[in-house]
Amino acid sequence: MNEVWINYEDRLNRVTTYIYDHLDNELDLMRLSDVAALSPYHWHRVYHAVRGETIAATVKRLRLQRAAMALSQTANAIEPIAVAAGYGSVQAFTRAFSETYGMPPARYREEGGHAAFVPAVGNAAGPAHEIKIRMAPMRYAIGVPHRGSFMGIGKAFTALYGRLAAANLMPPPPRMVGMFESDPNAVPEDELQSVAAVFTLERQTVAPPLFAHDLYPGPYAVLRHTGPYTDMRPAYRWLYGTWLPQSGREAADAPLLEEYLNNPRNVAPTELLTDIHLPLKG
Repeated sequence: MNEVWINYEDRLNRVTTYIYDHLDNELDLMRLSDVAALSPYHWHRVYHAVRGETIAATVKRLRLQRAAMALSQTANAIEPIAVAAGYGSVQAFTRAFSETYGMPPARYREEGGHAAFVPAVGNAAGPAHEIKIRMAPMRYAIGVPHRGSFMGIGKAFTALYGRLAAANLMPPPPRMVGMFESDPNAVPEDELQSVAAVFTLERQTVAPPLFAHDLYPGPYAVLRHTGPYTDMRPAYRWLYGTWLPQSGREAADAPLLEEYLNNPRNVAPTELLTDIHLPLKG
């Protein structure tokens, strides 16, 4: 294992964690260089080269993601959402949000991807969405655990990729998967348990913070979601509340999986593809 690489990854992971935990604060580059314990003259170039985006791009992406979640999941007014995202006016926020999400905030609240799973008035069953039943063989994964809001699992993926690269365990190409072991409707947000992982071809022996996982072999109901991760809560409600009871199937005693088919650093939020895998009893 490349100890020099791990040293750099640990330093950059401290920056990633700091950003996630301080999105409401001004993020000064000098302060972040202290967090990274790297030269203030060069550390940002290292971050950009390793992470593939600038600090400013990371902060903007995460703040707008949080804003999209507020728009889709709350009735909060747009102005305080804009302020929380770091914008001095609703107009500036609207421009930035529209450039990233393809529509202004007010329209996104009404017509974003989450709206496709909300039943129309008088239609208790809601719209139909394609579900594919897939039989999965025994599969394996390597992951890093995450505790807290599921929206924060990105920092666990960042740590995972650095460790896999250092240990020469990165599968070609990596298939990202989130394993969700808690129900956000039943568990306080700060106690939610999940795992950021990648599929592997065989069972691996790894050292902490990496953990090896055997995944449930059996049938899965797979729903493909197109759009921002923040739009997915209504899709879950439809899957559990409409499709599952009507399907005649039962959920298996195994974690639900999300397979991320592309990368939020490389594509617009509206182009993100996620397969939701609900394990079923055989």
